[in-house]
Amino acid sequence: MDFIIVEKDVAPFVAVVRLNRPKELNALNLQLMGELRDSLEALDADDTVRAIIITGDRRAFAAGADIKQMSGKTATDMLIADQFSTWDRIKRTKKPIIAAVSGFALGGGCELAMTCDMIIASETAKFGQPEIKIGVMPGAGGTQRLTRAIGKAKAMELVLTGKFIDAKQAEAWGLVNRVVPEELYLEEAIKLASEIAAQSPIAVRLAKEAINHVAESHLNEGLHLERKNFYLLFATEDQTEGMNAFIEKRPPNFTGR
Repeated sequence: MDFIIVEKDVAPFVAVVRLNRPKELNALNLQLMGELRDSLEALDADDTVRAIIITGDRRAFAAGADIKQMSGKTATDMLIADQFSTWDRIKRTKKPIIAAVSGFALGGGCELAMTCDMIIASETAKFGQPEIKIGVMPGAGGTQRLTRAIGKAKAMELVLTGKFIDAKQAEAWGLVNRVVPEELYLEEAIKLASEIAAQSPIAVRLAKEAINHVAESHLNEGLHLERKNFYLLFATEDQTEGMNAFIEKRPPNFTGR
């Protein structure tokens, strides 16, 4: 792959997927997104991985979509290219994904971070949806996920003005989990991923599914899915092991069965 680096030895059961177009501030072109999709699908099928981190570098998580690749395209060109089908496949990743963000996370970069399940931000991180400044609007879920994360009024302000917010503001508004010094942002993401990877992978998968369902359903539908998945976990060896270990006051040994 040209624009993606995958590291699987950062911690037990944790993989890091690094966006690697540093000269372009990790702008999301079609090739990078395709490589990201393929990497995530491979990791999703890999039993040695239980949690995934997506990151960039200190200057930029991703500064946005590759505008040069889109400039001059017609509506028909964009429809035929169907670039958002790649995003749909990324969204279907069953294992938890943490975005480790430093520097710019703008436009498509902000949308990619929000597609992840959690966000750890460096103090230098900046978030925004500046598409309005080039005559378009967010198209990879920005209007929907941003509104669900920070509320209608704040999302409306950011999307309609194109302004950025810093990491502390993003934390205060509920967009990110927490903010840490720049030198610690990836380390903190690995720490969180390791905590998750130590849990039953089946329970984590079904809990993620139920939480994500909240944004896509009415409360009663979400409660039904949550209860179904809760009951389903009682058919797993990990549930038996986890509860026995608790009773016996010892660490559990989860096997994903």
